[in-house]
Amino acid sequence: MHPIEQLASLHGIGQSYRDWRGEIREVSLESRSAILAALGVNTSDEAATRSAISQHETVRWTRVLPPVVVVQVDKPVEIPISVPHDLRAKTLSWTITLEYGAVHNGTMDIDKLPLADKGEADGRIYRRHTLQLPAQLPLGYHTLDAVLDTGLTAQARIIVAPTTCYQPELIAKGQRAWGIAVQLYALRSRRNWGIGDFADLRQLIRLAAPTGCHMIGLNPLHALAPADPSQNSPYSPSNRLFLNVLYISVPDVQEFLESEAAQRRVAQAQFQRALEELRATKNVDYVRVAAAKFEILKVLYAQFRAAHLELDTSRALAFREFVQSQGESLRLHAIYDALDAHLRLQGPQYWGWPSWPDDYRDASSSTVARFARERAQEVEYFLYLQWLASEQLAAAQSDARACGMSIGLYGDVAVGANSAGSETWSNRHLYLQGASVGAPPDALALKGQDWGIPPQDPNELRAQFYRPFAELVRNNMRHVAALRLDHVMTLYRLWWVPRGYASKDGAYVHYPVEDLMAILALESERNHCIVIGEDLGTVAEPMTDAMDHYHAYHYKVLLFEQEPDGRFKPPSAYLKNALATVTTHDLPTLRGWWEEHDLHLRDRLDLYPNDEFKQQAHAVRQSERTNLMQALVDAGLWHWHRDETLPAYSPALSRAVHAFLGLSNANIALIQIEDLIGMTDPVNVPGTHTEHPNWQRKVTMDTEEIFARSEVAEILDGMHRARKGQNPNA
Repeated sequence: MHPIEQLASLHGIGQSYRDWRGEIREVSLESRSAILAALGVNTSDEAATRSAISQHETVRWTRVLPPVVVVQVDKPVEIPISVPHDLRAKTLSWTITLEYGAVHNGTMDIDKLPLADKGEADGRIYRRHTLQLPAQLPLGYHTLDAVLDTGLTAQARIIVAPTTCYQPELIAKGQRAWGIAVQLYALRSRRNWGIGDFADLRQLIRLAAPTGCHMIGLNPLHALAPADPSQNSPYSPSNRLFLNVLYISVPDVQEFLESEAAQRRVAQAQFQRALEELRATKNVDYVRVAAAKFEILKVLYAQFRAAHLELDTSRALAFREFVQSQGESLRLHAIYDALDAHLRLQGPQYWGWPSWPDDYRDASSSTVARFARERAQEVEYFLYLQWLASEQLAAAQSDARACGMSIGLYGDVAVGANSAGSETWSNRHLYLQGASVGAPPDALALKGQDWGIPPQDPNELRAQFYRPFAELVRNNMRHVAALRLDHVMTLYRLWWVPRGYASKDGAYVHYPVEDLMAILALESERNHCIVIGEDLGTVAEPMTDAMDHYHAYHYKVLLFEQEPDGRFKPPSAYLKNALATVTTHDLPTLRGWWEEHDLHLRDRLDLYPNDEFKQQAHAVRQSERTNLMQALVDAGLWHWHRDETLPAYSPALSRAVHAFLGLSNANIALIQIEDLIGMTDPVNVPGTHTEHPNWQRKVTMDTEEIFARSEVAEILDGMHRARKGQNPNA
């Protein structure tokens, strides 16, 4: 084996992959070498490569304990211990400090520990024994300290996870749930400030709950860049641990009710005209929305300081408890937002931390610490905004439960973070700037995809005891009862594109899927939150096995659920442990699909590689429409014969399609709000940036108007009846 092949294998870099045609593609040595370079591994010549292999082996043996061990609660806790033979160590003393402070300890004779392996590194012989802890450990994050009688010490984290992810009582009893999915920013109302907000979400909950709806699905609500509101993609956030503060409903903030200055400003005719204009736009005008909201939020922060922080009120105490509970991650995020705002005022040359002066690029530098001290109120302002957003999102989930929704809010986690944002700046060692995440070539992207998102170093993730992953999951589960992980395959492998290389010249880099799924199950159980993995496209078998083992939900899109011969799968063929939806934010709306608006849009945007692909797409769509209609007929939801012309799109057709989905075995079914009112314009067109207004388009009606329409009521009623096992046509 070539040394680079060997080294790449040690670092989890795949040597080949199966492409969209099913053919095996070899990854070049050059690409693997470039990915190793992104990991900080020197392969400039054969000597350097062999040295890196030797160093990898040395680390493997000289580390007494692995940094982290993940086990299931029903399995024995076995810890590998690497001991230098020449130390002649006789005993090992261990102490386990449980997450909540309890301590267990013991001493073992090393010679009595099972020998698992032996090897050599740096001229020393090592033996790897297996320490099986006698006590069954509870769920949680625990610390193991080990001491050899020679004085050598080591520490490891032990994570004990449940056997499965959380299942809500409704589904445990055999019932099936359904919900409505929305892009929160897209909601219209007579009172918002040009962007859907948390008050609009609460209104949607109150209107949807009486229809039998169990949940409201949301786009990622991750923090974006307050200093640059034009960065609006929820899938390229500044920080996935925190919230987009533009979703704050300003009039619902307590300080707004207390501040005469804020109320006077908002009541001015000029301000009201601006709000009316913002509400009337087809697309969200993020820049003007941000200007209006931040002008008033700064007044509210001043009110909060004067009326609460300076007087140590109960509200001030709640704020301080929130800041303390969120810890260092929130503090760094607030510092980043304050720094970003400060530096952008100095000119367009500052667009994120990679463009900042060197001393500011390091979150732990003395320069950053001095900035945080000298501009403490600017930092505190951003802490305040995060607190407000968290308060309002929590209130929405509370409303959902109070209104009778058995699940409530369903959140979404993006696959990665913006390379110039707060999340990557806060943990520079974890995120690699020498590569980006993407996808290998497929039928619609023959050159592959490069999403511009920096990957996490799997070795560093483990060295940090998986804390970044656990915190990410925990923060996103805090105020929701179901959580979707976008591109769940990231838990098993990611397509890395080395900097300067074409997307097609990337390779898959593997991650510790068993460990990550176990942590996901632990946080799911603790937060009483359903886990849904977006597993569309080519999914490797280990990922599917891990999801099935932990009872994480699969993600099924009706438009893709077809047999090899093109027939749509009947409702009875859907997986039970799944969330099913007709379409998604990256696909056309139901009406857009039926009327081929998406195909015409791709043509206008010049997204077809050639005319042959375009003609084939139209031919395939005609066949798919015919097959979907036949599936509706077979399910008893439509009367039609194959020799008849296909019907035009109508609310009745939407009702039948969603009833078909409702009849499926899938435990959860979702309706996109756009499909309730027959919209054609998609949320997002993959492969475009400025060519289409992605993540900006609003729904065409305000929420009250939507729920007042009889055809919407019929679609919802059809879904509700189908979910309960009743005839939706009755």
